[in-house]
Amino acid sequence: MNKKSIFAALFLMFIGVVFGAILVSSFHGGIQAGFAGDPQVKLGAPSQLKGGTVDAKGLSHAFIEVSKAVTPTVVAITVTTKGKKGSSEDMGDFFRFFGPNFKAPDPEPQQGAGSGFIISPEGYIMTNNHVVDEADDNGIEVVTSSGHKMKGKVIGTDPTTDLAVIKVDGKDLPTSAFGNSDELQVGEWVVAIGNPLGLQSTVTAGIVSAIGRQIGIIQETKGYGIENFIQTDAAINPGNSGGPLVNLSGEVIGINAAIATTNARYQGYGFAIPINLARSVAEDIIKFGKVRRGYLGVRIGAVDETTAKALGMNNSNGVIVQSLEPDGAALEGGVKERDVILSIDGKEVNAANELQTIIARKHPGDQVTLKIFRDGNVIDKKLNLRSRKEEKLTASDRNQDSDEGEREVEPSKSVNIESLGLSLRPLTAAEKKENNVESGVVITDVKRFSEAYNRQLRTGNVILDADKRSLSSPNDFKSVIDKHKPGDALLLRVKTDNGTAFVAIQIPKE
Repeated sequence: MNKKSIFAALFLMFIGVVFGAILVSSFHGGIQAGFAGDPQVKLGAPSQLKGGTVDAKGLSHAFIEVSKAVTPTVVAITVTTKGKKGSSEDMGDFFRFFGPNFKAPDPEPQQGAGSGFIISPEGYIMTNNHVVDEADDNGIEVVTSSGHKMKGKVIGTDPTTDLAVIKVDGKDLPTSAFGNSDELQVGEWVVAIGNPLGLQSTVTAGIVSAIGRQIGIIQETKGYGIENFIQTDAAINPGNSGGPLVNLSGEVIGINAAIATTNARYQGYGFAIPINLARSVAEDIIKFGKVRRGYLGVRIGAVDETTAKALGMNNSNGVIVQSLEPDGAALEGGVKERDVILSIDGKEVNAANELQTIIARKHPGDQVTLKIFRDGNVIDKKLNLRSRKEEKLTASDRNQDSDEGEREVEPSKSVNIESLGLSLRPLTAAEKKENNVESGVVITDVKRFSEAYNRQLRTGNVILDADKRSLSSPNDFKSVIDKHKPGDALLLRVKTDNGTAFVAIQIPKE
């Protein structure tokens, strides 16, 4: 390389350093951005956060202190259950091959494992119902963090919340402290402690990534469930079930119960039952041996923007009353269908599981005050909760043929409501009897991704009324729609396989 080339290279390096320094200094005062070069338009806003930087050493010390304080209160639970019965019956023909005196082998016992935490010095322990469900007599073994083994017995369970209380013989046992899950905030640091994958006394940390989650896991297994989960990204794996989720004050704010996964292992999200709900359940179980839960007697749904518009509400808040139980506290207290419950005892409710959780922490006979939106007015209703009756699943055989002497009505040609993407026809006499209704129109077709489809209307649903008008024919429905202009929203009362519900639809703008 000659002197000229060396000089050229050094000159370019010098220009680069100078230009880089200019760029840095240009941004020193913050970006003065504007649209189309307009210097008056500024992006962003001043920070609303106050306080100093996070002290990493202090945060680490907090995790250490929480682990030391809470781990001695956390136990490993091993549950032995009887094997599934019915093997010899299911394979009867196979076993008969060996002769009439052959006895099928007894099903092998099975074992499962989970976690729990001590909630009283006398040895009461809280865990999940699914950890101890179907436990054999004397089939519960509890192991403390120090390795001490004890026999446990089930005091009571609550499948509706997936909670259970067991007890060991103990005295002056280390006890977990309870926090207040109602004050929990997204972004708060939490610690999960338990016995995942057979690894005893394991501590993981993360943050609260969401609150009020309803994931359908209890409903799937029990048919009815109260779900208001705390979501966290602290690592939770099989074996963590029943263990505590703890804040950095060392207080239990949740009970780890489930994970979101495609491989039965941790993939980023776990779910915990709020301790305020769990504490109410545990107190009832210890005192009465069962849960005495208040019951409102309503079916409810969320109020979204379209529903709010149809009801004449300014904001999409509260939960709409879809139907009322005949002997429920709500009906007796003057609550009506189409009412929107805005709050209970001053606490706002904007989702069905929020209302369920509030009521679930109360007892039969407790008085609650509901703030209700009805026909443009906000009113208060005081009512006394009742106890929930066990739902009895009964099946009645329906005669598929028409009653003798009953003349079947031939359905007329379907009417298409193209703007909403659905087709309708009248109900037959048999369908009226089957649905226990006097009037209505049945949906015969729903166009995919139409307004009707997006509002969860489906083929076979029966529309009972629209905008408070009963429907006897598809033309009744069409006349209601024709009275509204594009962009208007109206409320439909619809009967589905799951019962009667209010569905709001908006007439699309062209």
